[in-house]
Amino acid sequence: MSFVETEQRSGAIWLWLNRPERHNALIPALIQSLRNAIAEAAEKAPAALVLSGRGFSFSTGGDLGGFLEHACSQTELRAYSDLLVGGLHDAILDLLAFPAPVMAAVNGPVTGGSTGLILAADLVAMSEDAFIQPYYSAVGFGPDGGWTALLPDRIGTSRALAIQYRNSRIGAAEAVELGIADGTGPSARLDGIIDGWVGDLGKGHAQTHRATRQNIWDQRRRDDVRRRLDQEKARFLELVGRQGALEGMRDFTKKRA
Repeated sequence: MSFVETEQRSGAIWLWLNRPERHNALIPALIQSLRNAIAEAAEKAPAALVLSGRGFSFSTGGDLGGFLEHACSQTELRAYSDLLVGGLHDAILDLLAFPAPVMAAVNGPVTGGSTGLILAADLVAMSEDAFIQPYYSAVGFGPDGGWTALLPDRIGTSRALAIQYRNSRIGAAEAVELGIADGTGPSARLDGIIDGWVGDLGKGHAQTHRATRQNIWDQRRRDDVRRRLDQEKARFLELVGRQGALEGMRDFTKKRA
């Protein structure tokens, strides 16, 4: 089984996160598969790249089981966290550098660092029962995946801070209102919403869409995002091994079980 499945449809390439039994929670192997799939898709010059998830969740962020499996020593835990968070941040930058428009079909919950995959998309369609939530303060992690590097530019500094301080759950309708998402509908209609957007792209010139995206996400802007993501990773690594974070992971895992 591949952790990321690829499908070509109506000129677009769809990438499906495919770890449904774990709600598409992120592990290094999934992140590497995603990066490989993004690189392969870029070579095919699609009209658009679309991200979605198999099962009932888009992605619940870093798999806490993976962190706990490597918590036998500070060195091992930091190395694992560096690999996972660093890989996720590289995947986000891969998406920002993608030569065609990027879309996301959010089929279910999006929590933790996986939110960065949504923030790197140009157009986002969310299922009516999907939501976005940080959960960092509930566990004791530092925010990663663009929660401080990308979200404030999208919705404003005060709102970004309030959501993370209060661990607020952002439903689909609120995500549209905030500008995180661009449309919402029943889960069964998400594909149709995306197909409509891809069709709209076809009414214009692909070279113009490419130039527009490359001008907005130019090297200077991506370098600034990388600097902020590196700052997120450094603080994540600083906090992940602290006793409060280890206890938070164990408590959170017990509650979910």
